[in-house]
Amino acid sequence: MEFRRINGLPPYVFATINGLKAEARAAGRDVVDFGFGNPDLPSPSVAVEKLAEAAHNPKNHRYSASRGIPNLRLAMATRYKKLFDVDLDPDTEVVTTIGAKEGLTHLMWVLLGPGDTAIVPSPSYPIHLAGPGFAGATVITVPIRDPGTSGIDPGDDFFEGLVAAWDSAPVKPRVIICSFPHNPTSACVDLSFMERLVNFALEHDVVVCHDFAYADLGFDGYKPPSILQVPRAKECCVELYTLTKSFSMAGWRVGFLVGNAEIVAALTKLKSYLDYGTFQPVQIAAIVAMNEATDYPDELRAIYQTRRDLLVDGLHRIGWPVAPPKGSMFVWAPIPEPYQEMGSLEFSKYLIEEADVATSPGVGFGDGGDGHVRFALIENELRTHQAIRNLRRALTKLN
Repeated sequence: MEFRRINGLPPYVFATINGLKAEARAAGRDVVDFGFGNPDLPSPSVAVEKLAEAAHNPKNHRYSASRGIPNLRLAMATRYKKLFDVDLDPDTEVVTTIGAKEGLTHLMWVLLGPGDTAIVPSPSYPIHLAGPGFAGATVITVPIRDPGTSGIDPGDDFFEGLVAAWDSAPVKPRVIICSFPHNPTSACVDLSFMERLVNFALEHDVVVCHDFAYADLGFDGYKPPSILQVPRAKECCVELYTLTKSFSMAGWRVGFLVGNAEIVAALTKLKSYLDYGTFQPVQIAAIVAMNEATDYPDELRAIYQTRRDLLVDGLHRIGWPVAPPKGSMFVWAPIPEPYQEMGSLEFSKYLIEEADVATSPGVGFGDGGDGHVRFALIENELRTHQAIRNLRRALTKLN
């Protein structure tokens, strides 16, 4: 039987790691899990309390608005003004999505079709590579370098590759998908990069979709820029923002597409056919989170930075040097030289089998990811210390 939209999907290599984790735990082994970027920190208590309160109101059990209730879109616009000094019209420039994955996938449906092309970094979060394909389009990948590579600015390097890909493309792309801070590499850019990207998009009549999942996770004083801070960005750009990492509300599935009014209207129209929006008590609680727990992202950022420092310092001590990321909730670690010939999938399997430590193999993020593994900063300090001890015992070829 032929299944049309999924025929082109590559094997899901993360399933191999998940299977090994399950086997190890079934055997009674304690696996320290850095594999899945699933936040372990609690959601804001004020949001949880409001969710419970709102759920007791029968009126909130009815269908909601697929575009998001007005006060939720207003809260998003208010947050953008506070964080980035970007003015958004909540009625025309904001639509609520059921998380960023849903938003990006359906956005591709309104922007792309068979015969179209899209530029996407590689490695990348899997839906960035798969989303255009679901719409029938072809992906053109542009390498994005490990930010720890000496002398390489990941923004400059990506932009150079973007220009080369555009010039050589037989069918000029309609969409550029990017995400900074980047998953999985943690590459970060400054506002000047966003300015170059917007100018390129305006000159070449292409839409930029910026997945801003880690908008609030910049470390050591780095503040990730919104592409909408650039003058005229709304003419050609949209941005996805979610509460998943910023407020540790992953399972709540609350995201937003903001920016170009025409594109926001197109996604709003499509969603009106596809869904009735997120459960209304969740939307109400999300409003409270953004309006009353405004400092919560700062608290989370401090925790993630502490975890980053512990993990990176520990890896250094055992002879596995890794550059500390400036943003995101991940550490993108080159496979140590004595183990490089294994490749990322076999190395990730080895770490589970020999060290009881789970990571994500880089090859799962596209061809450009092999040679690395990704650590998600989802284990606490004690567990991170335990992982370092386990790795020291298992990686006997390190100095």
